Amino acid sequence: MNETNLSSFIWSVADLLRGDYKQSEYGKVILPFTVLRRLDCVLEATKPAVLVELAKRDKAGVNPEPFLLRTASQLFYNTSPLDLKKLMGDQDHIGENLRAYMQAFSPAVRDIFESFEFHSQIDKLTKSGLLYLVTEKFANIDLHPGVVSNAQMGAVFEELIRKFAELSNETAGEHFTPREVIRLMVNLLFIEDDQALTKPGVVRSLYDPTAGTGGMLSVADEHLSSLNPDARLVMYGQELNPESYGICKADMLIKGQDIANIIFGNTLSADGLHGKHFDYMLSNPPFGVEWKKIEKEIRKEAESMGYNGRFGPGLPRVSDGSLLFLLHLVSKMRPAVDGGSRFGIVLNGSPLFTGGAGSGESEIRRYVLENDLVEAIIGLPTDMFYNTGISTYVWIVSNRKPEARRGKLQLIDASSFWQKMRKSLGSKRKELSPQHIDDITRLFGNFEELTRDDVPISRIFSNEAFGYSTITVERPERDEAGKVVLGTKGKGKGKPVPDASLRDTENVPLSEDVETYFDREVLPHAPDAWIDHDKTKTGYEIPFNRHFYVFKPPRPLAEIDAELKGVTDRILTMIGGMTK
Repeated sequence: MNETNLSSFIWSVADLLRGDYKQSEYGKVILPFTVLRRLDCVLEATKPAVLVELAKRDKAGVNPEPFLLRTASQLFYNTSPLDLKKLMGDQDHIGENLRAYMQAFSPAVRDIFESFEFHSQIDKLTKSGLLYLVTEKFANIDLHPGVVSNAQMGAVFEELIRKFAELSNETAGEHFTPREVIRLMVNLLFIEDDQALTKPGVVRSLYDPTAGTGGMLSVADEHLSSLNPDARLVMYGQELNPESYGICKADMLIKGQDIANIIFGNTLSADGLHGKHFDYMLSNPPFGVEWKKIEKEIRKEAESMGYNGRFGPGLPRVSDGSLLFLLHLVSKMRPAVDGGSRFGIVLNGSPLFTGGAGSGESEIRRYVLENDLVEAIIGLPTDMFYNTGISTYVWIVSNRKPEARRGKLQLIDASSFWQKMRKSLGSKRKELSPQHIDDITRLFGNFEELTRDDVPISRIFSNEAFGYSTITVERPERDEAGKVVLGTKGKGKGKPVPDASLRDTENVPLSEDVETYFDREVLPHAPDAWIDHDKTKTGYEIPFNRHFYVFKPPRPLAEIDAELKGVTDRILTMIGGMTK
């Protein structure tokens, strides 16, 4: 049975659920049952031996778990003599027996079903008189590994997740990243790693701190496998939403990954993979979400650990935690001497420019730019995501930049690279075609400036180009006679007293000498002004759109006048016709 037919067959269970379940709730039944049947089939061949081993170790009074895992030849096991086929033999006790069977799985697997709140679904299916019928449907699907490979099973599961995401725009927006965006990010991540793409048996680690349903991990795995079937990705993730966590963990289990690497909880307040570093990372954190609920934990780490923790460079305002995820990923980078890391993160426009010199946001930008960590920022089209139509940007960050990129940052305006979707999904009305993904990847890979039809598409800057000094310009206070007031004590004695009402600030590019700028831009207009150097601050911002702005001169005035006259004449003619 091919993937499409298998997916359609499993989807047919929806016909049973229709009426008793809303469309957006189908996944709560179909996804855990799919997982259950797959595990049921995977363990079938070793079940008799596992039961014998269990009896033997129980009799000896030793912990049976390591022996059961070895006997099952898997990263999980089940100690019940039941399976889905046997459950069909006792229709009157189907609910009770199904619960007992699920409880007999190893703890990591039980955790998946608890995340799905599968016991609640058993209750609901029982009340609806559907439990036996649904269980029977799945018991009759052959999902043995010899029939359906891990890769095929993963593809089926991905297809089901996608379908359920489409049925629930809320779920799609919060926990589902468009697949073409992930493919673009994965392309950009791997483009410079020739070993991963060609070397037999190479192993790389991949981490997603906002794993959702595991889409980024899965697409990265598929992409690398297609380029180098002998390469292997070991995948790690953490997810806050219980159901998404369950789906992600189940997907990893189906693909043969170690699900101990998938952690439940809030990545920012409780890092479940503390001390771990990774080769690659991907993330699509929530846009513009406040972090007030975890503020206490974040500030405690920032204050007590400084640069030894994750948040040493600074903290953004509480209303938007996007840059906290950026700092978290930076902390997870493998040291450059050990091979380094690269990661891609999707952010909205705010992290590019919000916050003046000295603010948490500016200090974070300063840290990543002065440490030469940002390779490129790619501006995507609007209307690309399910839950927002705003502009989004992919940041590619690395501590192993190729020689040509060192000290530089590439900006790519890909806002015109899109095609209209046949059917909108929530706020998502546009998508990237495979050609668009190839074009953007090529722009990044070529690392050169490019203008198309007089419009810049790719631009390259030195990191310093985004920095500036904010200088405080003071002017003297004057008495009623217009005479400058001088200080009478302290270090200001005999010096002009600054007038707070005339105080101003100027942003001076780091590439320019402050005094030269001041002499040219300020003194001609305010000869009595001076700089208070004690208040000078260094800031960084990335005004993305400004670097791609193309001035379009207004039309000639005569042309506009002629157009207005034509409109006016038509209106007068219409009015004249109405009065006849």
